[in-house]
Amino acid sequence: MINRAIIIVLDSFGVGELPDADKYGDVGANTLGHIYEIAKPKLNNMKKLGLYNIDGLTIPEKEKNIIGDYCKAQEKCAGKNSPVGHWEISGFVKETPFKTYPNGFPDKMIEEFKEKTGLNGTLFNGVGSGTELLKQYGEEHLRTGYPIIYTSADSVFQIEAHENIIPVERLYEICKIAREMLNKEEYDIGTVIARPFVGDKADNFTRTYNRKDFESQEFGKTMLDVLYENNNEVIAIGKIEDLFSGRGITRSIHTEGNADGIEKTIEEIKNSKNAKLIFTNLVDFDMLYGHRNNIEGYAKALEYFDTKLPEIMNAMAKEDLLIITADHGNDPSTSSTDHDREYIPILVYGKNIKQGVNLGIRDTYADISATILDIFNYPTLKYGKSFKDLII
Repeated sequence: MINRAIIIVLDSFGVGELPDADKYGDVGANTLGHIYEIAKPKLNNMKKLGLYNIDGLTIPEKEKNIIGDYCKAQEKCAGKNSPVGHWEISGFVKETPFKTYPNGFPDKMIEEFKEKTGLNGTLFNGVGSGTELLKQYGEEHLRTGYPIIYTSADSVFQIEAHENIIPVERLYEICKIAREMLNKEEYDIGTVIARPFVGDKADNFTRTYNRKDFESQEFGKTMLDVLYENNNEVIAIGKIEDLFSGRGITRSIHTEGNADGIEKTIEEIKNSKNAKLIFTNLVDFDMLYGHRNNIEGYAKALEYFDTKLPEIMNAMAKEDLLIITADHGNDPSTSSTDHDREYIPILVYGKNIKQGVNLGIRDTYADISATILDIFNYPTLKYGKSFKDLII
């Protein structure tokens, strides 16, 4: 019997290119594979859950005595960013992609943005790496007060501003105005991101954990909605609240990095016995390491999570189900700093489930939500196929 599900998303932890990776410029991407080749992280606990036995991985350290179940899943939705990935995990597949702006945002959009927010100007407006843009435009931002506006290969409108120049609450207000404006069909942008930073010159500008995502609410019913509507407690840890615009969530918990997110997840596992779902996103894999092409940092972050995994598992009750997964890829070994179109791993653990089951290659991330809803005896949504009968 399973009474509670715990999902931990290792943000960007892909396990190899999808069949349609060529459409996204991601041929050859393999976040786990290339990190392993270059940095050889010791992931003994995830290995025991079956990580290295996932179909298609050529990592030689196969596990013989697997204590969990394992597989990989392909992304059915159009896109490769966090919101659509998390929505798909939760049972909604966005089949029509949001618009992207590889040549920067049109003048009309920027002028409307300035008019609605009362800003006198903006800096940059193009595709770029936020950390590099701080070096290039941060000091000009301090002089002018104009925020740095940029995008990526994803459908994002990102706004960087120094916390002493545009206070965090004002930056959030600007983002909310942009969010409403960019819902228009002619713009159709998926995510507006507040990117606050501190420092006084180019070589010491640093982003803070006051980042906040403002997502489009153009997504259909999810597992979170089903659980919430049936009076179940749903706890969101990290940026989960932002990704779902607070919908289907009874309580949200802010985090400041992976270590904080892991500790708060353990705390909730121990103390929130009546919760039906604990849903955690660990963002540093993506934000600090994938986007910055930091292979060693990514490897060390994986090792740290792996060392904490026994503590997570020991905190679980007999009736708990743990799923460790991802939302897209972000291979730090490539020249790109953007997300990758990759398979995601699915590792399943619980004291009441079978051990060593290879669940194969799943057609959609939504198999996760279909399985959880099936276990809890709720009707499954449009997307996803339950693997309940394979693990219980």
